[in-house]
Amino acid sequence: MSAGSEETLAVRISRVLADRIVAGEIGPGERLRQDRIAEEFGASHVPVREAFRRLEAQGLAISEPRRGVRVAAFDLPEVKEVAEMRAALEELALRHAAPHLTPAILHAAEEATKAGDASRDVRSWEAANRRFHKLILTPCAMPRLLAAIDDLHAASARFLFAAWQSNWETRTDHDHRAILAALRKGDVDAACATLARHVRWIGRRPAPPASDKRDAFAIHG
Repeated sequence: MSAGSEETLAVRISRVLADRIVAGEIGPGERLRQDRIAEEFGASHVPVREAFRRLEAQGLAISEPRRGVRVAAFDLPEVKEVAEMRAALEELALRHAAPHLTPAILHAAEEATKAGDASRDVRSWEAANRRFHKLILTPCAMPRLLAAIDDLHAASARFLFAAWQSNWETRTDHDHRAILAALRKGDVDAACATLARHVRWIGRRPAPPASDKRDAFAIHG
């Protein structure tokens, strides 16, 4: 198998495992068994180890001496750290993206917001929410910055699923609309300020009382 195909397989494995972790199908502290995962994907241990490294970089897994690789736990300080990092990096990306945002991109972002408002479950809402952020940030054309933001979005989504998987509430995202209104007026400072405040809301209030999940936090971002 070539180095290129090993890399592609590692990306696919890490994406599948990340989706399972985010959705709560693999819980905090659960061991990621290299042999089983290699067998599932028909892979050697090389792409599986690379997939584990990618999950560690995203903050979704940790490697412990003599204990192997496990799904990372999370707590309120980590939620807040992710929020602060996302706010800073997304504001930077938006400042660089703003000059390149076309009416078509802003329209697509508005449609993503409408899709989120109409969502009947947390999974479809999170997909629409991530699409909105990606649309307005991608034109910054800074791949390393965007990759870091993608990793933080994965961490945010994990907290979101823990908080709202069983207690979803439909919502209207007024912040997304305010960001779009500011961008259409050319007020980049207002758009960036709203985006940063919007993302920092992660972890500001606890999950719904009916939730049976521990250490779960509401997410608005």
